[in-house]
Amino acid sequence: MLNKVPEVTVYFWLIKVLSTTVGETAADFISQNLNLGEKRTALIMSAVLVAALVAQFRTSRYVAGVYWVTVVLVSIVGTLITDNLADNYGVGTEITTPVFALALVITFAAWFAKERTLSIHSVCTRRREGFYWLAILFTFSLGTAAGDLLSEKLSLGYWMALGLFAAAIAVVAAARFGMNANAIASFWVAYVLTRPLGASLGDLLSSSKDQGGLGFGTTATSAVFLAAILALVAYLAVSKTDVGAEPVES
Repeated sequence: MLNKVPEVTVYFWLIKVLSTTVGETAADFISQNLNLGEKRTALIMSAVLVAALVAQFRTSRYVAGVYWVTVVLVSIVGTLITDNLADNYGVGTEITTPVFALALVITFAAWFAKERTLSIHSVCTRRREGFYWLAILFTFSLGTAAGDLLSEKLSLGYWMALGLFAAAIAVVAAARFGMNANAIASFWVAYVLTRPLGASLGDLLSSSKDQGGLGFGTTATSAVFLAAILALVAYLAVSKTDVGAEPVES
């Protein structure tokens, strides 16, 4: 197989942040506005995600539409996992945040032990792809928990949480490009941080003003961000600007 993951460009990060925001708002929209409830929504969206993953694994190379649909669905399911644990099973974000962080560390450790690399430029075997998507799921669940922990549990508010995560990403970027920090480590740290960044942005936009948000609601926020994702993915599908020539071992 050729590499199954897109090249890391500005489009990659734009769609990643947009998809994390959609994961937060769409999960709330489906469970609340459609009156399905979090448990039923989680089951339905997990089934849809499995179908998307089957399609993703059956491709022999990176396909923009299939890949990004899967990312959006992972974002939604990751949010629902964290929300269900907190709302229906009493497992708060002060617990899920370190638990998901540990699960992510274990995933990376197993991935590296088996493949001797965590590079996304060489996701060209079924096993590496399996590790990749498991890591992605844990980053989304972790990001949701961390974002809610700071903004709600610790009462910092959505603006403060958004600013903190944006500042942390800026530090990672400075370390990578200013001090030549390890590219693979910098990528994964930034990838993890963009999740709570997007989650905090989604909560800020969709929550009511009484809750410290801007009051746009989950419907409008989800629709606008999904439209932006669709436009960007359509451009990438035609232009192929994020398609690598071949896997690169790192």
